[in-house]
Amino acid sequence: DRRRDSPAAGSPIQPIIKDVGEVYSRLLDHRPVIQGEIRYFVKEFEEKRGLRELRVLENLKKTIFETNERVLPKCEQAIQDNLGETFKRLQAANAMIHRLQEREYEARKIQADKVMAREDKCIAHWEEFMKEQQNKRAEVDEEHRKAMERLKEQYSEMEKELAKYVSF
Repeated sequence: DRRRDSPAAGSPIQPIIKDVGEVYSRLLDHRPVIQGEIRYFVKEFEEKRGLRELRVLENLKKTIFETNERVLPKCEQAIQDNLGETFKRLQAANAMIHRLQEREYEARKIQADKVMAREDKCIAHWEEFMKEQQNKRAEVDEEHRKAMERLKEQYSEMEKELAKYVSF
């Protein structure tokens, strides 16, 4: 009814407006094309894929459920059973290592004490040796001094005797 009442209803502008509307819908209105592409994509996706993702998800769900219900409790029980034994073994190993460390410490201490005793003995022996050397040096010096005195006396006597002979 409006078209009839509009001033351009019977005018030559009517086909131009119609053509402009068609050009506009073809060039600028992409909704029908996009909707067609979306319908085509969904159709292809559903046909080609089937419900494969859904089946994969169902299988994952079953696997997770089975793991949670069966495997996980078995693993937890095995861990609990073996953890106590492992802990006992670790404690025993720790005690053995501690004893070995104590033995090694004692052996090193004994060795160090032996070394210190040897050093003390060597020092004492060295001091005794040095005292003995001092005594021997003093004896040698004394013998040398006495020998020098004897030689001086001998030379003074020889000079006296020589003086007797020189007067000839």
